[in-house]
Amino acid sequence: MNITMIGTGYVGLVTGTCFAESGNDVVCLDVDESKIGRLQNGELPIYEPGLEELVHRNAASGRLRFTSDYAQAIPKARCIFICVGTPQDESGAADLSYVRSAAEQMAPHLQPGAVVICKSTVPVGTNRQVRQWIESRTDTPFRSASNPEFLKEGAAIEDFTKPDRVVVGVDDDEASDILYELYKPFLRTEKPYIRVGIESAEMIKYAANCMLATKISFINEMANICERVGADINEVRRGIGHDARIGFSFLFPGAGYGGSCFPKDVRALQAVAARRGMEASLLRTVDEINTRQKQVLFEKIRNHFDGRLSDRTIAVWGLAFKPRTDDIREAPSLVLIRSLLDAGARVQVSDPVAMDNVRAEFGDAISYFDHHYDACQDAEALAIVTEWNEYRNPDFDYVKRKLARPVIFDGRNLYDPARMAERGFLYSGIGLAPHVNH
Repeated sequence: MNITMIGTGYVGLVTGTCFAESGNDVVCLDVDESKIGRLQNGELPIYEPGLEELVHRNAASGRLRFTSDYAQAIPKARCIFICVGTPQDESGAADLSYVRSAAEQMAPHLQPGAVVICKSTVPVGTNRQVRQWIESRTDTPFRSASNPEFLKEGAAIEDFTKPDRVVVGVDDDEASDILYELYKPFLRTEKPYIRVGIESAEMIKYAANCMLATKISFINEMANICERVGADINEVRRGIGHDARIGFSFLFPGAGYGGSCFPKDVRALQAVAARRGMEASLLRTVDEINTRQKQVLFEKIRNHFDGRLSDRTIAVWGLAFKPRTDDIREAPSLVLIRSLLDAGARVQVSDPVAMDNVRAEFGDAISYFDHHYDACQDAEALAIVTEWNEYRNPDFDYVKRKLARPVIFDGRNLYDPARMAERGFLYSGIGLAPHVNH
């Protein structure tokens, strides 16, 4: 099948590459000519484990191509996926300007019967608007569909090729049949193909992300209460997670969630509700808890030093909003670094893949180290923000020698507090009672 992906971010590039890997002819279109140039030269604009090999293999076979020309990308396409960004505007609502631009620019080039699929996360009703925008530019008959994505950065290829479900919102059987044929190679283990109405498909994406964000904010709220009453959030988590109605997924306390999805989608759904005269008070609280949680590590550090952080050196391990990605959008690390700098501290950072993105954000205001041990040199405290695997079992004796003081503030609860106390560290996690080795 001939497929065009509009947008070469995480969703467009991963989806297009995986469709090419299953034998389709895919064109990835982006108006950013520099990005297209890099892709044509084999350079990926994002970090995603396993993606580079798949892109190179399918590009070499001719099944995956890149262009910035709508007239080249659209006319032969049976399916056109809109995968452009929908950033939040000043009100918190989704900005649909990129979606509208994609719809209007594709319109003159559509073949009759093509299926236009919105894969971008968009407010309920957007697919109907996309149809209107296209129809204002062409009389060519086409079909519409909504196909929300459920990819996790760092595991996107696995999520796409082995989905727990595929959700498609359509108005007619033929559009559904076309999309089923396209996804059938990935549904061989009896995972469900869920056909719903277009508005329901749009809502499913928001509902899923808001539910996951709610679980994270919930467990962070519980962790903060645990610290005040002397309970251990790890024990509490085990005690409630074995309840089948609750489960363990997304029930890990930390320094707050980030990324391109949860913060934006929670706020966007609040804006959708507000436009219908409803206050989404639960979603507002979820967002507020998360915003406060991003300050927790800084508050712990500031309190430890009695508010005197000027000219102190703090090491930070982990900059990406989660492991296995270089994405720093809404990352808790950025909040911590800004707060430390505002307090007059010196900051030494390390991350396996996100350093260039953080350097673009902070420039020479902080110091960068390729190896996380080197970031600890003469630092008076270490803060851990992202749970990269290489941080899980470090040489603690070496870390202790590198640090000016054996103090660790762990935003991901990677270590056992009692063992850290035995090793001679002052160790503070999230929702954990402090342990002191007497």
